Amino acid sequence: MRNFYAEISQAAANGKKLLAILIDPDKFNEAEAAAYLQKIPKETTHIFVGGSTVAKLKTEKTVKSIKTETDLPVILFPGDYSQITETADALLFLSLLSGRNPEYLIEQQVKSVDKLKNSKLEIIPTAYILIDGGKECAVQRVSGTKPISQCQVETIVNTALAGEFSGKKLIYLEAGSGANFPVSEEIITEVKKAVSIPLVIGGGIRSLEQQEKAYKAGADMIVMGTQFEN
Repeated sequence: MRNFYAEISQAAANGKKLLAILIDPDKFNEAEAAAYLQKIPKETTHIFVGGSTVAKLKTEKTVKSIKTETDLPVILFPGDYSQITETADALLFLSLLSGRNPEYLIEQQVKSVDKLKNSKLEIIPTAYILIDGGKECAVQRVSGTKPISQCQVETIVNTALAGEFSGKKLIYLEAGSGANFPVSEEIITEVKKAVSIPLVIGGGIRSLEQQEKAYKAGADMIVMGTQFEN
């Protein structure tokens, strides 16, 4: 059986850059899965599925349609526990460490346990850190938390380290869906220097130039979504 986290970790150790395309089930037409997947970059290594709010059973339908059309790993990126489906390969077990709302620090995680304790999903503990991307994003609205300013580099680094120290296996810096600007190169570099686990960057990356800058700064995986929704 594949170990998806081990593959991500090994790629990071070897300097191999990864690219995940994020699919929001509420904005996805299952009947067009084949056409959609033909349009994503050939460098794509993973498919993430999830959204801040998703209609009941829509995640499962989306994952099933994607898996009939590709062998790429499909990893859940859930906005809440209702989006969990065993049809995927793995799950980012997210804790929103940048906020102080207990619902997204631990309560959603507790609610998910009944679905996960007998599941075959690979569970990847992930420190999820919301960074100001210049506009209010869905995560901010739904979670009722504020992103960390990009000026607060030390706070961001310390939050990432707190995630690693508490046993998270991934650090995910998120500027938010449709962000006006992505996580800065300075932040990526400083966090990468501080942590010893893979670093994922998402939000506001729309061009190849932005992608390459993020990789050069230290991102191990980049997540892109809005560009392909449009």
